[in-house]
Amino acid sequence: MGTLAIDTECVDSDIYRALGFKELGKGVVGTPRILSLLSSLLEESVQRNEMESETVNFKDNVAMFHGLRAPTISIQHYIDRIFKYAGCSPSCFLVAYIYVDRFVQQTDVHLTFLNVHRLLITSVLVAAKFIDDAFFNNAYYARVGGVSTAELNRLEMSFLFGLDFRLQVTVNTFQRYCCQLEKECWEGNQIERPIRACGIKDSWPSKSDTQCAPTISR
Repeated sequence: MGTLAIDTECVDSDIYRALGFKELGKGVVGTPRILSLLSSLLEESVQRNEMESETVNFKDNVAMFHGLRAPTISIQHYIDRIFKYAGCSPSCFLVAYIYVDRFVQQTDVHLTFLNVHRLLITSVLVAAKFIDDAFFNNAYYARVGGVSTAELNRLEMSFLFGLDFRLQVTVNTFQRYCCQLEKECWEGNQIERPIRACGIKDSWPSKSDTQCAPTISR
């Protein structure tokens, strides 16, 4: 499945390969390494926030993503499930992570076990619609994510407003995230606030840089 909004050929090929973005060969069973890296970063961020919440009362600015109880499925297994059934490109998951990072910075939401799963399925849904050349409808993603279609529709709208509908990810931004993930991959360093994208500051593209590629729903 191709990615239309990001020219991944511009990304360093060694880093691209190390993160598992290269297409898996026909008949080869496996998952891109990017999935385990992202789940580790998200898990670390959630664990840190859960520990801090014991001493600091976090204000949930976007309560819509906040569940009544934490899902029993782990972040790693949830990401693997989305990858298995949603048919998204590996690049889609990094873009989804970038969206979550932007959303957290824009809304000052703290990732916890009560909201991370809903943020994941919503961000992947939005990323797939924006960069993949084909995607399923919301009802299908809702079944994959374990939420109702009506709820996912509301989550998507809230997520888009939280991002101010700024979905474009430049090649430079994509590569900066790739480089940082590759660094984490090889050095095994833990970062202070993983979901802040390792301190990466992303500037919004100008109107002249923004090109929204057409997509086909299936």
